Amino acid sequence: MCLGIPGEVIEIVGGQPDLALVEVSGVRRAVNIALLEDDGIAPGDWILIHVGFALSKIDEEEARAAMEFLEGLGQAYEDEITALRDSGDD
Repeated sequence: MCLGIPGEVIEIVGGQPDLALVEVSGVRRAVNIALLEDDGIAPGDWILIHVGFALSKIDEEEARAAMEFLEGLGQAYEDEITALRDSGDD
């Protein structure tokens, strides 16, 4: 199962305006934000992420509700976080 997960933008990667450092459940990864160019993404914003791409900008309340739902899925959510954490390993 593939999930869209909410993450908080920590910073826009210098010299690469299509990338943002995003935190999801304590895991930080670079995420492609090019699809949201018109939304004016900035640190502190919340975005919905799927396979390394930001799909939409969401508010903090929506992000919190989505996280509660995802955490309720149990193993599927844990698998997604593990995949996110492992994606930084080369």
